Amino acid sequence: MTQHKICMLGGTGFVGHSLATRLVALGHRVRVITRRRERKKHDLLVLPTLELIEGDVYNPAVLRQQLEGMDTAINLVGILNERGRRGKGFERAHVELPRKIVNACREVGVARLLHMSALHASMDAPSYYLRTKARGEEVVHSVENDEFSVTSFRPSVIFGPHDSFINRFAALLRITPLAFPLACPESRFQPVYVQDVVEAFVRSLDDHHTFGQRYDLCGPRVYSLRELVSYVAEVMGVRRKIIGLNAGLSKLQAAVLEFLPGKPFSLDNYRSLQLDSVCDKGFPPIFAIEPSTLESIVPTYLVRRPLRSDRYSSMRQLARRE
Repeated sequence: MTQHKICMLGGTGFVGHSLATRLVALGHRVRVITRRRERKKHDLLVLPTLELIEGDVYNPAVLRQQLEGMDTAINLVGILNERGRRGKGFERAHVELPRKIVNACREVGVARLLHMSALHASMDAPSYYLRTKARGEEVVHSVENDEFSVTSFRPSVIFGPHDSFINRFAALLRITPLAFPLACPESRFQPVYVQDVVEAFVRSLDDHHTFGQRYDLCGPRVYSLRELVSYVAEVMGVRRKIIGLNAGLSKLQAAVLEFLPGKPFSLDNYRSLQLDSVCDKGFPPIFAIEPSTLESIVPTYLVRRPLRSDRYSSMRQLARRE
């Protein structure tokens, strides 16, 4: 197997940490650019062939400097919510940054890019999140040629230790007594395990059949949001009455919650939920991966904590103050 020199953007996040760990285990040299090196050094610097660099990925000069000498770039940068409400934050992270990345790659001779997109990203999608993800895809694929190859991945919601989906609902369930009002309860998801996503990235590195392709990544089963939240409550050992909200109340909940610290739910999230996050086909056969079930993984990291004493830590988690 070819040993690569890989520069990762978004490498300190949930998926990035898992991917970096896997790449290092395979003997690749990995450089991760982060805005706050001191916050992440204990998580990543223990990896023997990983270099953690502090820098602003939106600065073209920084990108060129850190991509110099690399043969592969991996872009995992993405946001689920922005500070404002007009799409500018999504535009910056999902469109402007990919454009800067591909420009820097071409300037310094990086030949390979693996790019994280989102399931059902499209130009006419209902949310800023999905529309900008689609535009970012077009940006990176539009510059492909014989010397620069791109592969994009479009996962459904990703679960695993430290995820922002299952763990977020767990935190909300802990601080919500008795009844749990749930927006868009019949929205459907096909959650995919983080290690399966990571393995798809890894296996595409040298596979020329994946060059220029865009892959939908989903797990083996489809759930409604109500089913997922009920399952999380069951695993945690807490009893909550799930009250499904209609469209009007769901939108109202989003409008209120987007003003809370950490934006646990927003109007843009609500719009994204108008599309079911499910795949038309199974996991791409080219990767030869049998996707893991939610039920085989979630109980290994979702701890039973039905205690009042845990409410404060749950609130801190929702506000991202841990």
